[in-house]
Amino acid sequence: MKCCARGCVCAVLCLVLCVPCTALDVSASSAVLLDAASGRVLWEHNAHEKRYIASITKLMTALVAVESGHKLEETVDIKREYTGAEGSSMYLRPGEQLSLEALMYGLLLASGNDAALAVAGYCAGSVETFVAQMNRKAARLGMTNTHFLNPNGLTQEGHVSTAYDMAVLAAACMREESIAKIVATRSITIGGRTFTNHNKLLWRYDGCVGMKTGYTERAGRTLISCARRDGRLLVAVTLNAPDDWQDHTRMLDYGFSAYTDTELSKRGTVRAKQPVLGSLLSFVSVEELDTLHYPLKQGETVRSEVSLVRWTQAPVIKGQTAGTITYYLNGDVIGVCQLVYGNPVPLNVVSERNLLENIQKMFGF
Repeated sequence: MKCCARGCVCAVLCLVLCVPCTALDVSASSAVLLDAASGRVLWEHNAHEKRYIASITKLMTALVAVESGHKLEETVDIKREYTGAEGSSMYLRPGEQLSLEALMYGLLLASGNDAALAVAGYCAGSVETFVAQMNRKAARLGMTNTHFLNPNGLTQEGHVSTAYDMAVLAAACMREESIAKIVATRSITIGGRTFTNHNKLLWRYDGCVGMKTGYTERAGRTLISCARRDGRLLVAVTLNAPDDWQDHTRMLDYGFSAYTDTELSKRGTVRAKQPVLGSLLSFVSVEELDTLHYPLKQGETVRSEVSLVRWTQAPVIKGQTAGTITYYLNGDVIGVCQLVYGNPVPLNVVSERNLLENIQKMFGF
């Protein structure tokens, strides 16, 4: 394929939805509602304000542990330094042996501060090394206003995050199957202990699939919840929220009612027919490679811009890159879909007459 000057074809998708947007009244000092798949913020209140976060810290502990390479079936020897942590506990005893999986349930369901120390110490060799890994992971996720000083969320000056950063973390955790399974568990007996999830929304809110509660005197009540309906996953985060259960119910209800999941691209949709040089076949189809969705509310208009090479040289391989289609909302890019050739085109020996005819078709002579 020979790539020359680029051509652009612009189209406008006028998307009319049906539910009006309403204001939200929450008790939280900071809050955010995020669409997990697209990363779009559906609603926010002081979402980038740094605050203490308490035990929702443990989601990062879980994520770093899962990505450490250790298997959940591995056996962990409980050291004395892991036990006796203040606050919530799974009551680890020095010398006992538990699977890493049991510790993860103790971490996320019982919110064990001792479990956090055990997970960190085992997975990284020391708690300090593990915390450094937590901060590196935060940086990779784009959590620019987050800094961790411990794996459990106990109050330390400088151990802070934001509602938005924690929503980004929650979305990443939900992409990890093992973590998603644990936070969705209401109750389990494992390793000789029975754990019951502290997240009341698992019982109270239709579609709730997790995630994590937290509380310290300095942080107040912190909560992350996720709910899935009709294939959509929303993440709600509140920091210092006296009425967090109600806050999350209102936020999630708003997200599911005010926004509609809209299909922007659909895999296999033919977007164009490209002229081909060097073949008896005059044209090749150009198709969308992926299916893209984005949450939109009433009255929002998405503009799409298709960019293709001006002509194509045979031979053409099916699935070969042909260009891109970019979607814009209010001037911002909200999605990019790769365009590929939908069928193969062989290289043929063509006569001068056929070549001239193809060129005439290409330029519309």
